Amino acid sequence: MIQGKAWIVVLIALVLGFGAGFALRPLVIAPKAPTAISAPPLPQATAEPRGKAYFVAHLDEARQVVAGCANGSVRGDECSNAEQAVVEAEGRDRFKRFMGN
Repeated sequence: MIQGKAWIVVLIALVLGFGAGFALRPLVIAPKAPTAISAPPLPQATAEPRGKAYFVAHLDEARQVVAGCANGSVRGDECSNAEQAVVEAEGRDRFKRFMGN
C-alpha cells in the first residue's frame, strides 16, 4: 500500500517539476552577452529559386539565366522558370506581330 502512494507522490512531483521547468524557462535562460566586436552579417544565398513571375518582370535577367543554363554555369529550378518566362514572352511578341499590333 505504501508503495502505491509513493508512486503517486513521485508522479505528482515529476509533473510539477516539468511544469515549473517549462513555465520558468524564459526566466532561467540568460540573455546574450553583448560582444565587443561584431562582424557584419554575411549575405545569405537564396534558398529558393526565383519564380516564373519574377522572370516575367525581369526578362533581361531571365535571358541571362537561360544562357547560363545552356553553358552549364546555372542549374536547378531557375533554369526552367527562366526558360518558361522567356518562351511565353517570345510567344506573346510573335502573337502581337501576327495580329498586326
